[in-house]
Amino acid sequence: MKLLISGICGFVGSTLARSFIEAGRVDEIIGIDNFSRAGSELNRRKLVDLGIRVVAGDIRNPSDMDSLPKVDWVIDAAASPSVLAGVDGRTSSRQVVEHNLGGTINLLEYCRSHRAGFVLLSTSRVYSIDPLRRLQLFAVDDAFQLDAEQNFPVGISNAGVSELFSTVPPVSLYGSTKVASEYLALEYGNAFDFPVWINRCGVMAGAGQFGHPGQGIFAYWIHSFRENSPLEYLGFGGNGYQIRDCLHPKDLVPLLQMQMNLSMADETPRVVNVGGGGQSSMSLAQLTRWCRERFPKSKAGERLLHRRAPSVKQAGVLNMTESGERRFDIPWMVLDATLCNKTWGWSAKTSVHSILEEIANHAESYPDWLSVSKQ
Repeated sequence: MKLLISGICGFVGSTLARSFIEAGRVDEIIGIDNFSRAGSELNRRKLVDLGIRVVAGDIRNPSDMDSLPKVDWVIDAAASPSVLAGVDGRTSSRQVVEHNLGGTINLLEYCRSHRAGFVLLSTSRVYSIDPLRRLQLFAVDDAFQLDAEQNFPVGISNAGVSELFSTVPPVSLYGSTKVASEYLALEYGNAFDFPVWINRCGVMAGAGQFGHPGQGIFAYWIHSFRENSPLEYLGFGGNGYQIRDCLHPKDLVPLLQMQMNLSMADETPRVVNVGGGGQSSMSLAQLTRWCRERFPKSKAGERLLHRRAPSVKQAGVLNMTESGERRFDIPWMVLDATLCNKTWGWSAKTSVHSILEEIANHAESYPDWLSVSKQ
């Protein structure tokens, strides 16, 4: 099997490529990357040393893809991955659309021409922001939890957010480009008869991730602690109770192998959530506590002082202006991967604490990582 990975020199793309080589399940891997992300050049030599052909090119430009050979499958791991992309005053709104949607269209055209299968790595941020912000929450052990007595929207349960939950805007420019990419991928696969799978992933995390506050929050937080960089809780009471589940990219490989070995079947769900779930979830406050124990000499967390925990109703109806959170922030996101487990027998294997320790070890080995990988 020959495989093309877009964004191969990014954290997710490079981790997948190395994991596929280690698993010995592919004959050849080709990658394309435009090296727009600071730090991505560091992964190039490591991949080339593994026998992977890395092409310097931009999937937004069809001509850059003309020289790519025919492959059996394409994994789209290229994106502007920050929910603040295009609206943060530092990045272009047109650019995030061209990266995340235009680039995917060009990859789909490639699949149409070569009759290759297509896997889109999508995101939990395709889900609607407003109903997530209206959830009734309370604080337990420095983290928000759902109030079980509320009337849950369709697609939300104590297990997390399922594929049935709304994707109605607003979801951010980033989220909307991924939703649009999902629909186009499914339409292309149906119209031109090639298999398409869409995996909506939780927060990716692991060693070597490029630390940035708008994405890769687990890596950013740990590296900031290690480097004594200032940190601050934003919004939702300012206590750091907002919570996410995390996923190591290498855990995707068994799922991708199953998907790429199966022809598209009508009864097989094409869109699934892929995340660590509640057992791999953690709040910023809990992550801070972990970092304080792991890096006891760090001064990074001294400003992160806790105030009184909000009540259930206060947490659910915080005034967005007064509480200071950014426009697309959400207080709680845990993916329910039950459908993926039932369909593919898949579940995340790497625990959240293993992921954190892996990042911490990397932070000690690369003490200036934030400056290396910052935008």
